[in-house]
Order: sequence, then C-alpha cells, then structure tokens
Amino acid sequence: MLLFIAAYLGGALTILSPCILPILPFTFVRAGQSFRRTGLPLLAGMAITFALFAGGAAAGGSWLVHANQFGRTVALVAFAVLGLTLIIPKLADLISRPFLRLGNTLTQSANTHSGIGSSILLGVATGLLWAPCAGPILGLILTGAAIGGPTLRTSLLLLCYALGAATSLAVAILAGGRVFGSLKRLLGAEQWLRPALGIAILAAVAVVAFGLDRGILTRLSTVGTSTFEQRLLSTLHPTSVRPVTAQDSGQDDDEPSFEGATAWINSQPLELDHLRGKVVLVDFWTYSCINCLRSIPYVEAWARKYGSSGLVVVGVHTPEFAFEKDQSNVRKAVADLGIAYPVAMDNEYDIWSSFDNQYWPAHYFFDANGKLRYKHFGEGKTQKSERWIQQLLAERHAGPTVPGGIVAVHATGAEATADGQNVHSPETYVGYERTHGFAGSPGMVRDRVQGYTARGPLSLNQWALSGRWIVHNEDAVSVASGDLIRFKFHARDLHLVLGPSTPGKPIHYRVKIDGHPPGRDHGEDTNSHGEGIVTGQRLYQLIRQRGAIADHDFEIQFTNPGVQAFAFTFG
Repeated sequence: MLLFIAAYLGGALTILSPCILPILPFTFVRAGQSFRRTGLPLLAGMAITFALFAGGAAAGGSWLVHANQFGRTVALVAFAVLGLTLIIPKLADLISRPFLRLGNTLTQSANTHSGIGSSILLGVATGLLWAPCAGPILGLILTGAAIGGPTLRTSLLLLCYALGAATSLAVAILAGGRVFGSLKRLLGAEQWLRPALGIAILAAVAVVAFGLDRGILTRLSTVGTSTFEQRLLSTLHPTSVRPVTAQDSGQDDDEPSFEGATAWINSQPLELDHLRGKVVLVDFWTYSCINCLRSIPYVEAWARKYGSSGLVVVGVHTPEFAFEKDQSNVRKAVADLGIAYPVAMDNEYDIWSSFDNQYWPAHYFFDANGKLRYKHFGEGKTQKSERWIQQLLAERHAGPTVPGGIVAVHATGAEATADGQNVHSPETYVGYERTHGFAGSPGMVRDRVQGYTARGPLSLNQWALSGRWIVHNEDAVSVASGDLIRFKFHARDLHLVLGPSTPGKPIHYRVKIDGHPPGRDHGEDTNSHGEGIVTGQRLYQLIRQRGAIADHDFEIQFTNPGVQAFAFTFG
C-alpha cells in the first residue's frame, strides 16, 4: 500500500519538474472553459497515453520507444500549429477546413470548440510529451517491471502515478481558469490573451524540441523534484521488503536464505547453520555500479572490524549487464576491490526476488535470531548502519567485545565519496532500451551499423555518437577507428562502463574536456593527456575535476574499433 501512495504522490510531484513546466501552456488552452467537458477529458487522454507508453516500456517493447519519439514529433508539430492559429485567426480558419471531416482537431477545434473529443486529443498530445519525464519513483516502478516482468501490480502502480500527475494538472487548470476568467472580466483581455497564449505555446514547443526542458530549465528551476521523491521513498520505505519467511520457503521466520546462488566466491555455499547465532549483513551489489563501488569500502571495513565479534557479511552480486554474469569477471572484481567476505553470485535474480529487492546497493541487517531489523537502500548513512551493527552485536551478548567508534574510510578513485552537491547529471545508459538525452543525427538506429554525427552544441545532459556504431539494447559497439562519444555534463567525476567486444583485445582511447586534454582533471583510468586503455568490462573513471565544478563538454575517441559502451555515471 505504501508504494501505491508513493506512486500517486510521485506523479503529483511531476508538475514541479523542469521537464513538465514547458508543457503547462498546452493544458492552459482549455483553462477558461468548462472543466467537466474539457478539463477532465484532456486529463483522461493524457493519463491513458502515459499509461500506454510507460506500460509498453515496462513490458520491454522497445518499439514503443521509437513510436513515442515519432509521437512527440507529431505532438510538437500539432501544438506549433495550434499556437499559430491562436495568433493568426485566418490561418486557423484555413487549416481547420480539411480536417473537419475527421472530427475535432488539435488546432481550431481545441481553440474554439469545447467538445469532449477534441479535449481528449489534446490530452493525448500532452501525454506524448509528458511520458518521458520520469522521476525516481517512476524509475523504481519501471525497473521492477523490467526485472520481474509486467504484472497487475505494475499496471496499478502506473495508474496511481498517472492519477497523481492528473490531479496536480487539474489543480493547475482550475487555477488557470480562474485567472483567465478574472482577466477577461476585469480587462476585456480576449483580444490580447489569445495571442499571448499562442506565443507561450510556441515558446514551449521550442523549449521541448531543443531539449532545453532538460538543460537550461533544470539549472534555473528552484524545485528539486527528484530530491522530494527520494525523501518520499526514504520516508515511506515503498518497497515491501520480504526476506525469505516460513510462508515463502518453509524455513523459520525471517532467516536470510541464499538459495538460488549460481556460484560462491571466497567461501563454500553458506547454509542457515553457518548463520545461526550471528549478526548478518546482506549487501546487494554489482561491480559496474558506481553507488555500489562507493559503498563497498565501508562494508569491507565493517567485516574486518566486527568479524571476530559475531558479524557475518554476505555480498550478493546481482548483475545489471550481461557481462557481469561472467564468473571470471566477478572474481577479478572481487580481488581488485579487496573483498574478503563471502560473495554469492545471483545471476538468475533468485536471491534478489526472495528479498523483493529493488536497489543497488541495498543493505539488510539481521539480528542473531534471524530477524530483519534494519535496511538501507543506496549509498550513504554509513554511521547509522554501523550503529545498528553495534546494537545488534550487543544484543547478541557480545558485551565488551564489541568495538566502539566509527570506521574511518579514505577511499580513492571511483570508490571515493561523491560530491553530491555538484552532481547535476543523471546515470545515462547508452543502449537503446533505457537511454535518454540522445542528440545525435540521425536518431538512434537499432541493431545495425549506422553512421552518426553530433548536431552542433549539446545542452546539459545530452549526448551523441559520432562515427560508425551498432547500438544494441544495453550497449553501443564502435565499428571504425576514430569513433567517439560526446556528453555535456555537470559533476566532479565522470565514469563510463566500457569493455572490449573481443575478449583480450585492448582498445586505446583519448578523452578531452572542453576540447582539450584533461590535465590535472584526469580520472584514475586516464593520464593528463587523456590517454587510457580499455582492457576489460568494467567502470572506468575518466574525469575527476580538482577545481570549481561547471558544465563541461566531454569527448572520448577510440583509436581502434570494437569498444562496448554501456552507461555514464557521475560523482
């Protein structure tokens, strides 16, 4: 129930998002008319359209992504025409004539008629523009659906999210109607109000079309919608965490189970007998996840500090990308990270599903009686987590053998703590299944060789391919020497998950920031000239800025073909 509440509230918060702000003028077209005959059908059309495309994305229908790109273009053209008809009445008369036989249109009909059909069409167009504006809560819902498959629960969650957004937009439309009505009564504003609204619509079309809704507006907005949603998630704990219970598996109460592990690293398979009477910390992670990498130094430190007092740490490696299912890759990562505690490989998501987990990283703390006592999702709150370890060990009657104080961690490279105040760029996938912000030309082509060029300057958080690439569902593979990737970012650190498509074949690269070698701002995997080598499938730290943080143009060029690019992350 809490997740349904969070989904509704998360949808309601989308109206505060910079991605939504440019769309509001489209909904205000009907602000001065009957809410029952115009506002409600508009909102229904918008919600249905969103549910269709978000639901299709959850079901894994990548064709819907391309359908939505086409739909957005159609919607933008329709709204541009609508804006012009509000400014030029003669144009409205001319354009509406050939469409009268097809019913109400999104131009003249949306302007002069109050029919339910035209309001629904206007809502459909609005939904096409609104569907890609995903916040953390929507991302949680779609990620869960992608992992577990589409279900009735997923559909109901998407419905709650859409209803939340429709509620906030309904409030905006009602408020706008009162404002418009007052202006008409007090100022006789009909003659200038229509052209002003038309200009606002044309400006909004330009903002959305050129990606400024995710660039300039993101920086100008004073509302941290994602922050609100993250706080909401933390407050409600929306995942229904279910460590394996007697009802689930016939085992005693909440005791953690690792049934379904495909392999074990650093130990033999752990059975319940190994854990009884112990305090157990279960850490879900995957080795290319930057948030996991920044959390692991703390988990390692706890395992060393409290192991002799009765703490057992178990890492559960649940892969995000296909290459993370390779046992040799995981064993190398475990060795490189200095992990000495047991690690269960969860390639089939069996352990993940038994915990009903939704996050990388996720920490579950069990007391000596096998009861789940505390859980934490994401990185951070390390002191609170350690205090829980100490409390659970004290309850185990370890007494004075429980060490006090808080571990001091001085991690370097990608494991160093993020500069959260300056991270204004989101994790961005390169494969077509989950990507956003692509600004290359032509549009992204699936599963075949395509030549790409970068179209002029990029806006913040836009990226582009240049050269010849094959874009797959989770990665893009370079085909020719000199292929490159560009990204406009704002963060201290820039990482990119890379790998050679042919195992054992190294690939050289050179990175630039604002057209120049990074110098002292190079990352752990580059030198001051920006040079580096892709030797395996993992996360590479390419940029770590030492000075003031600002928007920068990043570029990575590969000397030889065959690189796989998976995802950008920032810190």
